[in-house]
Amino acid sequence: MGLPVEYQDIVAAAKRIERYIVRTPALPATALNDRTGAHVWLKLETRQRTGSFKDRGAANRLLALSDAERTQGVIAMSAGNHAQAVAYQGMRLGIPTTIVMPEATPFTKVRRTEQFGARIVLAGEGLAEAGTRATAIAAEEGLTLIHPYDDARVVAGQGSAGLEFLHDVPELDVLIVPIGGGGLISGMAVAAKHLKPSIEILGVQTEEYPSLFRILNGLEPVLGAQTVAEGIAVTSIGAIPLAIARELVSDVILVGEQAIEFAIHLMLEDEKLLAEGAGATPVAALLAQPERFRGRNVGLVIGGGNIDTGLLANVISRVRLHEGRVIRMRVAITDRPGVLADVANIIGECGANILDVTHQRMFADVSSKNAELDITFECRSPAVVEKIEDGLRDVGYTTSVLDSMAKSR
Repeated sequence: MGLPVEYQDIVAAAKRIERYIVRTPALPATALNDRTGAHVWLKLETRQRTGSFKDRGAANRLLALSDAERTQGVIAMSAGNHAQAVAYQGMRLGIPTTIVMPEATPFTKVRRTEQFGARIVLAGEGLAEAGTRATAIAAEEGLTLIHPYDDARVVAGQGSAGLEFLHDVPELDVLIVPIGGGGLISGMAVAAKHLKPSIEILGVQTEEYPSLFRILNGLEPVLGAQTVAEGIAVTSIGAIPLAIARELVSDVILVGEQAIEFAIHLMLEDEKLLAEGAGATPVAALLAQPERFRGRNVGLVIGGGNIDTGLLANVISRVRLHEGRVIRMRVAITDRPGVLADVANIIGECGANILDVTHQRMFADVSSKNAELDITFECRSPAVVEKIEDGLRDVGYTTSVLDSMAKSR
């Protein structure tokens, strides 16, 4: 018995959606090569019009609708990339779209989806409740429900990314693909394995949402918590993707929150590319097991770049703190003119850049003739922090580092 999606389905989908998607680039990743010893290429699905690979599956599914279904319209349940893709492709094809989103969906995501002409319905605390409401509306209004991953035509559309990747970089030995509901990895696996049977297909999931990992290892499912990779925060994999994954996916690598945050930061700082949490998970997986990939030709699928700017700023700050590049230090001083300038001069001479200074005089345990400075500064390495502490202590100041992961290493 064959797979629920075959290679010819993906070839047909790629031809069908050609005018409706971006043929995204596959670029070498020099910084990742240097860090891991692998030969790395990045498939940049961030360049799709809505910022993720979801455009592919949405286009293929909507193009398969009958005339009556197109006239009546479609409905989807999503809080992010699938919502925007269905709305965008529906707008291009003249198909009315309704998107059901959880009530707590950030306004920016609601606004983006509305900009593509969708009718938005806010319902429920999470995706499960939103899904229930979407199913009910579909029945009430005669709308076609567009599932984000458990649909053969959606899977075939996502698989077109695999055709492109192997066409552009046929020497690939391994693909690392993020897994939420499984639509992307299953479609890409069918395409890649047909074109190159020896290629290894690896999935990556977060430690909070390890659905396929646990299934393949015979473990009970677990409920997830908050994750920066909300795009793959899916509690269960779809039936169609699961059937394909059991046959074609070799392994699933789990990555933690700190690793994902570091991958987002590295992509931005070293590769000059923006990836959302889910999109950065293949990078996190590569960095977690560099010895596994050393010397091999590795393809990473960067599935999306739709990250909230506030979250991105928080991730950057957290990574810089973890790496000891941003420090908050308390300095006890005598409250007299010129002391702040002295302290700032010592910090500057050591090569650090002061970001913020708070002058504390009102603490009950501090003498009225004394004060404390809370100074936040950025520096190149923990060694600079030690140099600053030594320099301040040499002239009589007492210091303590308040915030830095570097101090606990």
